[in-house]
Amino acid sequence: MPERETPLPTVLGPLGRTIGEEERAAVLRVLDSAVLCSAFGTEARSLEAETAALYGRPHAVACSSGTAALHLAVAACGVGPGDEVVTTPVSDFGTVAPVLAQGARPVFADVRAEDGNLDPDAVEAAITPRTKAVIAVHLFGGAADVARLREVCDRHGLPLVEDCAQAWLGEDASGRLLGTVGDVACLSLQQFKHITAGDGGLVVTGDPERARRMRLFMDKGWDRSEGRIHREMGLNYRMPELVAAVARAQLRKVGGVVRARREAAGRLLAALEGLDGVALAGRPAGHAWWMFPLLVGDNARWAKELAAQGVPALPGYLERPLYANPAVPGGRPGLCPRAEELIGRTLLALPWNEAYTPDHVDRIARALRRAHQRAAAG
Repeated sequence: MPERETPLPTVLGPLGRTIGEEERAAVLRVLDSAVLCSAFGTEARSLEAETAALYGRPHAVACSSGTAALHLAVAACGVGPGDEVVTTPVSDFGTVAPVLAQGARPVFADVRAEDGNLDPDAVEAAITPRTKAVIAVHLFGGAADVARLREVCDRHGLPLVEDCAQAWLGEDASGRLLGTVGDVACLSLQQFKHITAGDGGLVVTGDPERARRMRLFMDKGWDRSEGRIHREMGLNYRMPELVAAVARAQLRKVGGVVRARREAAGRLLAALEGLDGVALAGRPAGHAWWMFPLLVGDNARWAKELAAQGVPALPGYLERPLYANPAVPGGRPGLCPRAEELIGRTLLALPWNEAYTPDHVDRIARALRRAHQRAAAG
């Protein structure tokens, strides 16, 4: 079979996921218990303790999705009607949906051209008296400048929320674990993430009061130690026990997943050395490699060339900045020119997978070199 007709491992197939006997046993354990709701079981609470230990934070709360995790975070930061939250235009809609759900307005700051992560100077310029929080996304698993963002937030008395959905076990320039610099960090267990339970989310924090508020918000504002009294607003964002059990098995594998992705990425980086006009979007040190992001001259052309060789790639990652979606009020063309340039012309995101062998990586490298030759030839 021609190389281009042999699909690479993907997260939508068993060859590209780490699901095995451990997850099967976890599901059967819950089914045998007959307790599938986490309000009465032990799996979700155990997952919280294990996640808190992994991140070295005293508090973790499990919930139904990564978007729900962000909703817990913004609610715990006191975001409400009329407030503003500064964030990035280059992210999944789940980053801003909770802000809109709270009756607040997302304010978009431009990103750095070199990696697509928030520009701290643009964040500071976007802060107004109505700003209630900042949400930083660690795009593709590469670190946003959390040190400077922390300084900006501290200067203005604002909480910093880290969206780590794409950055399990990533590290910043100082070697700190992403998710440990902000006031709250949000993780995702969605199908396409490093580890998965289909859907599911986690929040970690060092703040006991925010942890209390997030736990209440996750369970309809119900403090179950007091009887059936709903003292605060909340939604049903409980994580089912079946999801939590699978997530616990996956959590034990996340270190190996990230290591394998880093090894494969290092091989591709070495293979691309000296390729003029092609650069990694970001810095490799500490990267978690949810995707392999490149900067090229014409992302649509490159994606077409790679697809013809059986190598998937997303030109721009998104079709449009978040503010250009009809569901997001107040957006206008030109609002964040660096983000628009990345999406429209220069950013090329390659799906990445821990199951990639050296042969897979070499195949991707050959495809990129052919695409580069054709681009150079005009």
